[in-house]
Amino acid sequence: MWLTWRAATERALYGEGGFYLRERPSGHFRTSVSASPAFADAVLALLTEVDAELGSPGVLDLVDIGAGEGTLVTQVLAAAEPGLRDRLRITAVDLCPRPEGVPERIRWRPDLPAAVTGLAIANEWLDNIPLDVVEQTPQGLRLLMVDVRTGEERLGGPPAPADREWLERWWPLLRVGARAEIGCPRDRAWASVLDRLVKGRAIAIDYAHPVDNRPPCGTLTGYRDGAVVTPVPDGTCDITAHVALDACAEAGRGAGAISTTLSTQRDALKALGITGARPPADLAHADPRGYLRALARASEEGELIDPSGLGGFGWLSQSR
Repeated sequence: MWLTWRAATERALYGEGGFYLRERPSGHFRTSVSASPAFADAVLALLTEVDAELGSPGVLDLVDIGAGEGTLVTQVLAAAEPGLRDRLRITAVDLCPRPEGVPERIRWRPDLPAAVTGLAIANEWLDNIPLDVVEQTPQGLRLLMVDVRTGEERLGGPPAPADREWLERWWPLLRVGARAEIGCPRDRAWASVLDRLVKGRAIAIDYAHPVDNRPPCGTLTGYRDGAVVTPVPDGTCDITAHVALDACAEAGRGAGAISTTLSTQRDALKALGITGARPPADLAHADPRGYLRALARASEEGELIDPSGLGGFGWLSQSR
């Protein structure tokens, strides 16, 4: 069966028996959440900042979009001080069934809540929103079709006018053979988050690329059992592509964002106190066990802010 990449990926990831309806992310790729509880500590620090900016409202929302196994919100809830915990309204958004062990206080739902006052965070969510892929040919832009069983590709028809306009603005293809992933569905998805943000911040975290440095052959990738594999949309692997966060930022502004910051995870987490600093050597003599715990924590923090790894993620922060 030949489909566009967007239709094939939607079917493979979210259709009946799709990859994300039966698999857990931690079994196939490493995320900041699974790398260290320090990431949840940083999100809690961010949530505390938002709470102060909003004047400590009676109900403070924390919405985890693409919650996966619910680990992030579970850790934040456990670590929050009682005064904040009592005011938290936590929502985990994911299409998969509610995992065992997620506290009952955490609401689990397949779609975004109607209104959010607080913090909405989307960690590696946008990269799994299916999109179409195009290639520049001697006859102009053409959609790529894919065989859902083998991953073999062939040229299809031209992209829709709106998609062509997006490419001209955000990912112009200047030579024959160049490829791009059309980010319109992600822009709309991110705008829908800002539409629901009454007051507070929305954060998107993903591998990203800027308009002046798009990869010439695109970034479509598969993951299975912790390894990179050929992206075949047959439901046996994750299918992902890096995100044009700058285009998402523009969509967020159009949906009402009043401030926008684009940075890296390294810079964002360091500002939240994640430094990767090693403990002082004299602690090894005064408290050997404490030194080993602090050393392990430093190693975990170092992974989160490593610019060649998780620290290279893009962070888009927008507020209303």
